[in-house]
Amino acid sequence: MKKKVLLLAIATILILSCKSENKEVKKELPRIAIAGIGIESSTFSPAQTHEEAFHARIGDSIFNRYPFFAEDADIRKRAEWVPTLLGKSLPGGIVTREAYESMVNKTLKMLKENGPYDGLFFDIHGAMSVVGLEDAEGDLIKRIREVIGTEVLISTSMDLHGNVSKRLAEHSDLITCYRMAPHEDALESKARAITNMLDRLQSGKGKPKYKAWIPVPILLPGEKTSTRIEPGKSLYAQIPSVENQEGVIDAAIWIGYAWADEARNHAVVMVTGDDIEQVTIGAEKLANAFWDVRNEFEFVAPVATLNESLKMALEHKEQPFIISDMGDNPTAGGAGDVTWTLQQILARPEFKSENGPSLIYASIPGPELIEEALKVGIGGKVSAMAGAQVDDRFAPPLKLEGIVTSIKKGDRDAEVEVVVKVGSINVIVTKKRKPYHKEEDFTDLELNPRESDILVVKIGYLVPELYDIRKGWIMALTPGGVDQDLERLGYKNIKRPMFPLDKDIQGPDLNAILLRASNALK
Repeated sequence: MKKKVLLLAIATILILSCKSENKEVKKELPRIAIAGIGIESSTFSPAQTHEEAFHARIGDSIFNRYPFFAEDADIRKRAEWVPTLLGKSLPGGIVTREAYESMVNKTLKMLKENGPYDGLFFDIHGAMSVVGLEDAEGDLIKRIREVIGTEVLISTSMDLHGNVSKRLAEHSDLITCYRMAPHEDALESKARAITNMLDRLQSGKGKPKYKAWIPVPILLPGEKTSTRIEPGKSLYAQIPSVENQEGVIDAAIWIGYAWADEARNHAVVMVTGDDIEQVTIGAEKLANAFWDVRNEFEFVAPVATLNESLKMALEHKEQPFIISDMGDNPTAGGAGDVTWTLQQILARPEFKSENGPSLIYASIPGPELIEEALKVGIGGKVSAMAGAQVDDRFAPPLKLEGIVTSIKKGDRDAEVEVVVKVGSINVIVTKKRKPYHKEEDFTDLELNPRESDILVVKIGYLVPELYDIRKGWIMALTPGGVDQDLERLGYKNIKRPMFPLDKDIQGPDLNAILLRASNALK
């Protein structure tokens, strides 16, 4: 009898031990929330951005934005993930306060209902401007902290054209950004932000002890800071030498966003880690390296006036010659509907005949023309107004008269796309603005950009697919909300002095500012 009692007791102990071990295994998986609102928004454009432009994803649908969150992926298995709201918009104008507050309140509600958390992956762009706010991302992260608490580890992932205010830096425990422009490493950077967080949580190390933040008084457009060329290429190549030091977790350089007029708009260097000496030395090394090459930044491609650009294109012998219509680039924050460049092209005698040089223009929003094109169909003739419904400062709406050669419905951004043939010009007209970056953006409309004599795209530096097919390229200095001539913008609120607006700055203070941990709200 005693033997049976003893065996039963041992069995009970083993069962309870297994249950306890299972509980401990479950506890080892950190609970990590996902949230973020991202846009690059120009305060120099008359456009405003509304909530629908963010195409916000809620809950598990967020995982579809990240290939590394596939169900069988290592990152997915390393934590219990709690996705809340993730909204990402095309660059555009300033965000309405109503849109911002709506998305923020939804985010905070979900975070409050599903807590507590060990970590938060904060996925933002970093250049969002909101009506009535000085520092939108700083406001957002502070309000998130008030809900999730100060002990939760926040890992922030950003575009290198974002702005890192002191408030954003203080409330971010880990923070990183892209290291390539164009941003071919975007997903790699987001994965790095997540992996850094998981490593800290699962090792028990938690928050880094030190964060070095250095504002650098430089404000340059992205088209002058591409990592394809010098000095950006060598500057960003220095990051691994800092990051790989013992006691350093991450090092990052932000170029900042040039087309918003706020005090936080400037370059920043940040380094995070546990070794105060390495963190400080590393941050100051990168900040001084940036400052030392400030006079070497040039446009990533030759620049010229539009007339000069068209002259070069018409004389070029190989196809396609690409002209970047930079001033109204919708992927930098332009309204996308400035008609100035298209009006100049339509007025040129070279393109009046169907047999003239072939040119594709991408693109101009024209809801009225879209409506007419849908009525007449492919092969029909249209005559309707397009463009300048948002930004008419440089040219009025224009009347397009031509033959509809293609119609495509269902695009996420444009909704409806139409090609109108005017002389030898194929004008892409959209219901809503859309950037044209991929070859399939054209081939889906039965256009072949490789065989067009000239391709005019509302863009700055070329994204990889267009860069690879170019046979010639010029960036045209055209007007718009993202004018590359920063001196024409009329800044009032950025901190001065600021290079290159103030060219004679002597010896700025580039000593590292060590920020307090985010266990105190401010």
